[in-house]
Amino acid sequence: MDARSREVFQRVVESYLSSGEPMGSNTLTQHMTQPVSAATIRNVMKDLELLGLLDSPHTSAGRQPTELGLRMFVDGILEVGEPDEAAQRKISATMDENDSITGMLDRMSSTLSGLTRGASLVLAPKKSSPIKHIEFVSLATDRALVVLVFANGEVENRVFRPPLGQTPSQMREAVNFLNVIGQGRTLQELKSTIVTEIKKHRSELDVLTTGLVEAGVAVMQDAGGDNERLIVRGRSNLLENAGTAEDLERVRVLFDDLERKRDIAEFLQLTDEGEGVRIFIGSENKLFSLSGSSLVVSPYMNADQKVVGAIGVIGPTRLNYGRIVPIVNYTAQMVGRVLSDRG
Repeated sequence: MDARSREVFQRVVESYLSSGEPMGSNTLTQHMTQPVSAATIRNVMKDLELLGLLDSPHTSAGRQPTELGLRMFVDGILEVGEPDEAAQRKISATMDENDSITGMLDRMSSTLSGLTRGASLVLAPKKSSPIKHIEFVSLATDRALVVLVFANGEVENRVFRPPLGQTPSQMREAVNFLNVIGQGRTLQELKSTIVTEIKKHRSELDVLTTGLVEAGVAVMQDAGGDNERLIVRGRSNLLENAGTAEDLERVRVLFDDLERKRDIAEFLQLTDEGEGVRIFIGSENKLFSLSGSSLVVSPYMNADQKVVGAIGVIGPTRLNYGRIVPIVNYTAQMVGRVLSDRG
């Protein structure tokens, strides 16, 4: 691609990312660094269209980038710097070292969606901290609360239905049993050994106590699961630039996709293949391909430099990549720094 073609291509893409509208040759003549006729620009645009980098919507004589064109722009032309100071301050303000990891990530996710005007996706770390204590709290005859206290100070609560007829002494016995076999183990380790432990101690537990243990552990199955690890904020931002019926249909499809939390969590885990920001444009991302969306995502690491989660922003393919990429990268680095400080 010669210098003139490159400039025409760059101007068309930048205009599209800014306005969402195709750019015509007459308009483009006003933005070129050197005087060029509209006829010459039309010829260049036609060549770029033959290369699959631009196309022309049915309703306009102007040109806009294809997915291939956007990929070429992102990989070969886009210049990415650091987030502006205001964005850095807002992100840093969410990193309260005294808050739980989940609480910090929840606030950060809201800030990220506000800064980027897209929907933020944050995959929280799996519960890897050992269990420090388990407690049952009776709420009513048919409801109880299981409280999980982890060694890192995080606390999770789950409401469950205990067996009818259970007594306070049986609840204490169930709690004592769970603490004996659960303390020092991770939640995943407890889940994988609980059936064996119940069988091993079946003679020491009556029917209702066993039922309490099983009911309490059953509700723990969802604690830290993929559905709960994924934090999604800023869905309403996706409606801001949906001006046509086609745009609204794409947003509707994307809203449906965002409900598939387990699939999204599994997809985000694939980002641990390497460091740094990855950009998926349109059909490159099979999970959101029908909605014509782009995803900017970066993994983050713990103190052992192990990838434990991911942070991303999703929106239309005309995302402001130059602004969003450094924000996502900076946020992932800040989260990793907090996790490293906590050890």
